[in-house]
Amino acid sequence: MPVSDCISEISKVILGKNTEIKQAICCLLSNGHLLIEDLPGVGKTTLALTLSKVFGLEFIRLQFTSDLLPADVTGISIFDSKNNQFEFHPGPIFTQVLLADEINRATPKTQSALLEAMEEHKVSVDGKTHTLSKPFFVIATQNPSTQIGTYPLPESQLDRFLMKIEMGYPDSSAEKRLLSGQDPRLLIDQLNTSIPVSKLLEIQQAVTQVHTSEDIINYILQIVEKSRHETGFIHGLSPRAGMALKKASQSWAFIHNRDYVLPEDIQAVFSSVCNHRLQCNHEQTDKNVKQLTNNIIQSIEV
Repeated sequence: MPVSDCISEISKVILGKNTEIKQAICCLLSNGHLLIEDLPGVGKTTLALTLSKVFGLEFIRLQFTSDLLPADVTGISIFDSKNNQFEFHPGPIFTQVLLADEINRATPKTQSALLEAMEEHKVSVDGKTHTLSKPFFVIATQNPSTQIGTYPLPESQLDRFLMKIEMGYPDSSAEKRLLSGQDPRLLIDQLNTSIPVSKLLEIQQAVTQVHTSEDIINYILQIVEKSRHETGFIHGLSPRAGMALKKASQSWAFIHNRDYVLPEDIQAVFSSVCNHRLQCNHEQTDKNVKQLTNNIIQSIEV
């Protein structure tokens, strides 16, 4: 079944957020990880639940709190007196979709437990390496840093997320339908699995084959280079960010039924791929990040 079926199914629950749904699917097809930042109650967790249901993926939700330990995420080895050896008990990270709910309420030490898993798709416990399932997709939600009890994610952690999106408030017509209809959580169970796991793995591989011409590569290079000379930022985009931009644009093209990337694909995903990787200097405010990144795109001739 085409990816458009998945978008249609998710849209039955997440109303009026077609772009955000596409971005979340784009991140999954790119074999990346997704960070959703917004106020409580705008549908962050519901989107994660719906996405896993439609793609038929095993789902575990882990609530991040200030007293959560790294072992609570990765698992722990417990001594088995019968066999006279330590036995590894996997943590919640051993799933296909891990919802790290309110990730910035946990301490940096616990946040770092996800680093190896997100980059290498494996975890190391007591000197032994354990491989995670395929696909492995982390959806992390975080509340705005202005809220009480939050720890800012370090740059190394932010860089592991391919994309960061914001849900925002629904428009008035979508919110009216939401208020007039059933509880969205009840609708999730009624959704159909549009793409089985085996097909999803094939699609993730197919996305990597979406053609990016030399001109497209040069366009990405110009964007990355421009960010490094933008005086409003502490530092520019890294080579990893450039690779992330390419992967996301390939997925965006695939979702729109093309086997080649256009400049419009890069422009469509640029903000969600790069905004969280860029930090304003002291002369700017975080509110200006979007404006500065828009300036980068507008200043480069296609």
